[in-house]
Amino acid sequence: MATLIGKLSPSITNLIRIDHAQVLATFQQYHAGTSLAKKQALAESACLALELHAELEEEIFYPALRELASDVGVVEKSFPEHAEVRRLITRLRGMSPADAQYETTFMELMRDVMHHVADEETTLLPAAERLLPERLGDLGAEMTRRRLQQLASRAGELAANTVRTLPESAFLATSGLMAAGATLFGRSGVR
Repeated sequence: MATLIGKLSPSITNLIRIDHAQVLATFQQYHAGTSLAKKQALAESACLALELHAELEEEIFYPALRELASDVGVVEKSFPEHAEVRRLITRLRGMSPADAQYETTFMELMRDVMHHVADEETTLLPAAERLLPERLGDLGAEMTRRRLQQLASRAGELAANTVRTLPESAFLATSGLMAAGATLFGRSGVR
């Protein structure tokens, strides 16, 4: 499996960009008119993704970049930024989405993450691609393996958040297709 992961995994910089895009897409689904339950599910999805992402960067990406680029200030700046993201996540998790400060805290988290993403994508990732070109694939495979370990222990949380963030129309369409399939299979005698 290790060689399959190595062959199929994107480079570490592309994995980081994918994580950034996924969290930003989750942020874009959070609107003032969204139900409280969906707001909470979106916030929890974003928080989980951010926790996993920060852990991966700190364990794999930052140490590799530090070896070659001790002058890349964004690496050192990233640790306090991750700490602030974790603080906001903890604060959000201690609130109800009905709390007056819930949305404000989530928006603060969004601003901090967007600033962090901008720093990484304009400075840190290009530096890594310049300094570590021969290691990006191996680091990507290592990040993929570690992510699979992370997800194994949090699969239930991830699945529950994903289901809760889907539009109601997706549930209706899926239910309709399942009912139609059951009806068709029942009539044809297929069992």
